[in-house]
Amino acid sequence: MTSPLLGEKQPLITRAKRDRTRLHYIILSTVLVIIVLIYHLLFRLSYNITGYSWDPLPLFKDPQQRGADTTHQKFQLKHIYHHGVSRDHSVHKRLDITPEFISKHSLHLLSNANLEDWSTKRHVGESPWTVNLPSKSNKIVLKRLADRDPDSVESYLDYAREAGSEEVSKIHLDWVDDEVDAPNVTDKDTVITLALMSSNAYVEVPETGDWRDVGWNKSISHGWNETGVRGQIFVSDDNSTVVISYKGTSAAYLSGSGNDETVPQDKDNDNLLFSCCCARVSYMWTTVCDCYRKSYTCDQKCLEKELRRKDRYYQAAMDVYKNVTKEYPNANIWVTGHSLGGALSSLIGRTFGVPAVTFEAPGELLATRRLHLPMPPGLPAYMEGIWHFGHTADPIFMGVCNGASSACSVGGYAMETQCHSGKQCVYDVVTDKGWHVNMMNHRIHTVIDEILQEYNNTAPCIETPPCRDCFNWNFVADGHKKESSSTSSTSTSSTAAPTATNEPECKKRTWYGRCYEWDDDDKSSSTSGTTLTSTNAAPTATNKPECKKRAWYGRCNKWDDDDDNESSSTIGTTL
Repeated sequence: MTSPLLGEKQPLITRAKRDRTRLHYIILSTVLVIIVLIYHLLFRLSYNITGYSWDPLPLFKDPQQRGADTTHQKFQLKHIYHHGVSRDHSVHKRLDITPEFISKHSLHLLSNANLEDWSTKRHVGESPWTVNLPSKSNKIVLKRLADRDPDSVESYLDYAREAGSEEVSKIHLDWVDDEVDAPNVTDKDTVITLALMSSNAYVEVPETGDWRDVGWNKSISHGWNETGVRGQIFVSDDNSTVVISYKGTSAAYLSGSGNDETVPQDKDNDNLLFSCCCARVSYMWTTVCDCYRKSYTCDQKCLEKELRRKDRYYQAAMDVYKNVTKEYPNANIWVTGHSLGGALSSLIGRTFGVPAVTFEAPGELLATRRLHLPMPPGLPAYMEGIWHFGHTADPIFMGVCNGASSACSVGGYAMETQCHSGKQCVYDVVTDKGWHVNMMNHRIHTVIDEILQEYNNTAPCIETPPCRDCFNWNFVADGHKKESSSTSSTSTSSTAAPTATNEPECKKRTWYGRCYEWDDDDKSSSTSGTTLTSTNAAPTATNKPECKKRAWYGRCNKWDDDDDNESSSTIGTTL
């Protein structure tokens, strides 16, 4: 562009305008960098957002973690505790795993170590009886009972069982914030070590005379019995930390799941802990207790007493913990386990305020509340000492192994819970590996060899989302007292109301669940449905006819009044 006055070309964009544009870009980029830095500072310590829940945004570091204080330890199997259940619930024995015992039974040889119950990718060539398992621990803060003496805790639970929820809620317990050593769940080797301890609990134990009776009633002589709860005791090299690994469910359809002799008792306790009401799935199921009252109605106090019975698994797990603390009074106690063993370890961890790490455990929050385990009010998620490791292809861990066609129902297991307490550490193998939900993915060896070993990092542990089990059930306070029948009122007015009746109960059903015989069918033949006593008396209402013959799908083909109708029609024809 040529200036008419000066006769020279002028630029379309002046230098001042170009400088202003450059300044605007600099300011904008600076603001964007600041926003990115703020976003990073706020979110770098927050939990990953998964398909389960949205976690709160932590503005500060998790107060449960105390820096990078890490302790390296090595654990070895030292004892095995066996606690009987049912009629043998007073049996409590201990087997010490000494070098002499290992040499005597040649357990150091792989041929005698039952490698079917051992990992194929970790510690290859080492016997589960002699292997040293590495672990890392760090300091965390746990809020737990001030008085954690097993006898004191057990007396509180006994009172809670008898008094019920309303009275227990009035008790004010003393809580303390303790700094304790806990397993470092962000360390891959530590998580695998705990999983191997859980797997070790399934290894077949020699039935020898080396078992020592450690029960409280030693005047009773007991022989060997495989049924019951078993706990493997791993002790660190400096005796400062002890890990109790509880054995899980032995199922006939899961290979490598332990001795089959424990299957019946395992199933009964599974159905008691993880079902809504004593495994009352339908009228065709055999219940494990007598707490069912009527359709979707269960006696809450009856359930609580059943769980706390002395011959159940929870009491046996408590006795194992009690003996271990007596043997190692100054040691830090951790508990772990797989499946049912994981649920038991979570319950014990909640009861005594010790760290618990579980693998593929079913939802145990319902059992936690029914047992009235001590839970501090308003406990924040970062002060929980319970971690549940699992993956999305396990129907038991995810709480979807229910329904008539599920593998659990076919096997006779009523796994109806899905809510966990504490934190969940979930591997999304369905998305990452393309796995399908399958019962075989529940095995501990699949978890160790195909998941824990293959992933580079451990799964992030997040707070469990809000969850409610058995939402369609009605739990009554005291179902042993039958509801008093409503008084039938007789009216002499011209508009008399019908007599009130109790709700009938079904006596017989078809194969698909339709009721075709009620308990009031017999009464209806002797009592008229409604009686009116007005001045202009109306005829008495006729009785409800009963079905005498039905089709296979439930439709009635013949009624009891068909003969009367035929006879009356015959008389009419004759006349």
